[in-house]
Amino acid sequence: NSTVMNRRNLQSLLLLMIVVGTKAQINIIDLNAVFQSDSIDQARLVVQYEMKYVKDTTDEKQLLDPLKETLMLEIGQKVSKCYSYTFYLRDSVLTADYKAGASQETITQHAQAYGYSSVSYQIFKNHPMGKVTTIDRLATTNILCEEDNERPEWQLHPDTMTILSYPCQKATCRFRGRDYTAWYTMDIPVSDGPWKLHGLPGLILKAEDSRGHFSFTCTGLEQCRDAKPILIHTKGREKLSRKELDKMYERYYTDPMGFLSSTAPNVKINITDGQGNPIKKLSYPYNPIELN
Repeated sequence: NSTVMNRRNLQSLLLLMIVVGTKAQINIIDLNAVFQSDSIDQARLVVQYEMKYVKDTTDEKQLLDPLKETLMLEIGQKVSKCYSYTFYLRDSVLTADYKAGASQETITQHAQAYGYSSVSYQIFKNHPMGKVTTIDRLATTNILCEEDNERPEWQLHPDTMTILSYPCQKATCRFRGRDYTAWYTMDIPVSDGPWKLHGLPGLILKAEDSRGHFSFTCTGLEQCRDAKPILIHTKGREKLSRKELDKMYERYYTDPMGFLSSTAPNVKINITDGQGNPIKKLSYPYNPIELN
């Protein structure tokens, strides 16, 4: 079942409760983030990565065949932005539906067609200067976390590999609780990469943690000939430290319905499974990319 509810109470948020099988997914569309963003740089290079990740470490099938997500990395002169293409595309389409007054059935169909993205965060390196800013949305809570732009302590190795016809060199590091192997190309002398990985003398085209839980592989690059602004929406967000944000993630994944009830008490939730039976409590598998 799928329900659009409490548009007036949520003001600029559109709340979708989407049930897939016996699992419910809480999807929020933030209209302000789509239509009231600020430009902080101009992208000169856009990189596409296939991200593979293990959401449930107890699921043997998922360990063998991880989930997949398309990440986009927009690289400007000073700032870069990493985000889920699925999340961006779905939010844009559903927001257009909402503004056009589309029916609940149409919105539901589009939501299911574009799929659900587990990567809701957007990461801005060097914004503000010397910092990394993460913005995210958990249910109706818009979040902003600003930290030092920590550079991984890379060890360079002589091993080589070719990725998308680019000659690459190997580097390893321990970063945010995981051990990573990365492949970078000095043919693209941009010290950036997917997620929060950066700091090598060339663009990172491939990276994977030692447990095989997270990997990023470049699948395409595009030089920006036309102006493409790098956009961010920071207004009205709750500012949290990294430690506070980690605790919030844990709360949300352990009990998303309880989290929503505590953060948006005016929102009433009724969720049923495919047979119409009420779902009283949900929990999501939680395998954070940052372990420390």
